[in-house]
Parts: sequence; structure tokens; C-alpha cells
Amino acid sequence: MEPIFQALVAAVASFSAISLLFLAVLLLCRRRSPKPPPPFLSMSLSIAPSRPAAHGEESFTFDPSLPHVSLSDLAAATENFSPGRILGDGGFGFVYKAILPSGAPVAVKRLSPDLARFQGFREFRAEMETIGHIRHPNLARLLGYCAAGPDRLLIYEFLPGGSLDQRIHDPDPDPPLSWSARLRVLRGVASGLAFLHEDCRPSIIHRDIKASNVLLDGDLDARIADFGLARMLETSQSHVSTLEAAGTLGYMAPEYREGVTTASAKGDVYSFGALAVEILTGRRPSWPVKGDDGVEMGMVKWARRAVVAGRGMEILDPLINKEGVMDAEVMAVLVVAYRCTDEVPKSRPSMGMVVKHLNNL
Repeated sequence: MEPIFQALVAAVASFSAISLLFLAVLLLCRRRSPKPPPPFLSMSLSIAPSRPAAHGEESFTFDPSLPHVSLSDLAAATENFSPGRILGDGGFGFVYKAILPSGAPVAVKRLSPDLARFQGFREFRAEMETIGHIRHPNLARLLGYCAAGPDRLLIYEFLPGGSLDQRIHDPDPDPPLSWSARLRVLRGVASGLAFLHEDCRPSIIHRDIKASNVLLDGDLDARIADFGLARMLETSQSHVSTLEAAGTLGYMAPEYREGVTTASAKGDVYSFGALAVEILTGRRPSWPVKGDDGVEMGMVKWARRAVVAGRGMEILDPLINKEGVMDAEVMAVLVVAYRCTDEVPKSRPSMGMVVKHLNNL
């Protein structure tokens, strides 16, 4: 029995030694294991996204002074998009005056739900983020957007001067736009378009230049609106993307009416020329005008005939106080409009050239 007892003691001793060695190694490894990350690093993993979202809703603001707004905020700020809040309308939807909870007035454009069917949300977001960072004195600033399902709302700065359409065609303007104010508006629109065409990368084609898309601030300086809804024209040495032609009757370039389906900067130039005639004459481009022979024709054609005949002062808006207005200056502006509305797109000047001509007056 003694040899067996000795063997048992030896086995127990060996097991104890091995166990102690294993525990020592385990403690050493625990001491050397990395510490958990400090609290601020753990918190960084749960930072809220820049576009707070709820129930599929997404919003984003480009102006630090504008707080986060939701679809419900904008609905309340417009009295549930009340007709009494409508500032204007266009091919893309209605514009409403909104008063935010902070008391700040903004303009909210509610896009037509049909647009959501033709443009994916990612594409919409990318375009809005690009355009939201564009800044120019003659472009209406996009402050942010809110989107949920088919609802897409754009938040613009509110401009107290209203639209150029309202100021020109108000049956009882108080006061009517003076010649100098109209010339300043024309210079502003030309400058904004030149920036979109020649300074933005990629270039931006507006596609719907008209009086209702020109807004006025308190000093009657012009701001082009809705340029953010035109698709950007990407150009490179190897590729020119196609941009669907669009526009409004009376302002639309003749090549679009004749079936050309690709928009271009020259189409915007034509629309600017029609707008220039409208500003000078006070007549709507979509309304026919009777010529001296009693035959009705489009406003642009009627004005072009007057330019050729040298009758600029005769077609000037009768609401303009003509005291101090020089015939040569009126004719110079009409000549710019004449060149912009040339039937041949290649013969039209660039908007950069138009800016130079108008600034030299």
C-alpha cells in the first residue's frame, strides 16, 4: 500500500503545481489586456446624423441661423399650406410664405409629387446639397430642404419685394418700377445667369427664366429663383450629358418649340432676351401684340421689328416716367434683347457678354 500512497501524493502535487501555474498566466494576461476606450470615444460612435430623420423623413439646412425644421413644422408655418399663404407658382409647384417658430419669415416651395416619380431621392439630395452651397448676390438662397415620401419642400430666403411679375403687371403699382430700377433688375438677372453658366462647375442651365422666377429684395435688387430645380449640365472633354428642354410659353427658345429636346445655355439666353423685352415694354411674352398693320404676332417678334425701325421709345412701358430717360439707352438695351432672341442659337451672345454690354450703359 505504501507505494500506491506515494504515487497518489505525487499526482496531487503535480496537479496543484499545474493549476497554480495556469492561474498565474491568466492573471498576467488580464493585467496586460487593453483598457476599454475612454468615454468620449465610445460616445463618438453614437453621434446623431447631420440629417435628423423620423418615420422616413429627412431634412437638412445650409444656413447655420436656420434651426432644424420638420415637415410638420413647415405645415404649421404655412397654415397647412393655405391658399392664402401662396406667394407664387410655377412649373415645379407652389411657393408659400412661412413664419417659423423663431419668428423668421421664409419662402417654402412645395414641389409637385410627380417629381418624385422621375427623380430618385439620392439624386435629389445630391443636387440640393450642391445648389445649397451656391452663393451669388443675384441668386435666391436655398436655406434647406425637408423630404418625406413624395413630399419635397425647399426652404428659400424670403424676399419682401415679391416677384418681378407682380411688380411689372400689377394693374395698380405703387409705385411703378422706374427706368433705372428696371435696368438694375436686368443687370442683376444677367449677372446671376452668367454665374450659373460660366462660373459654376459643373455649369447650371436654368431652363425656365421668366418674370415670376425673378424675385426682388427690399432694395429692388434681383434674385433668380428656381435655378436649383434645373438639372446640372455636366461637361467634360469626353462627355456632355443631355438635359431635357423645358420652359414657359413666350420665353421658350424657338429651337425647343421646333423639337430640339436638349437644353442649352443659349436657350437661357433667349429667355433672358424675352424677359428684357417684357421689362421694357410691360407686356407679357405669352400675349399676342397687334402690329401697325393690325396683324397679331408674338411680343418678341413685335419688339424686334421696333428695334429695326428704331422705335424704341414708342414701345416703352407707358407706366415708366420718361423724364430723363435717354432714347439711346433704351435702344441699347433693346439691341441686347434683339441679339439674345436671334432665331439661330449660335448667333446669340453669351451671358458674360450681355453683362458687359449692360454694365457699359
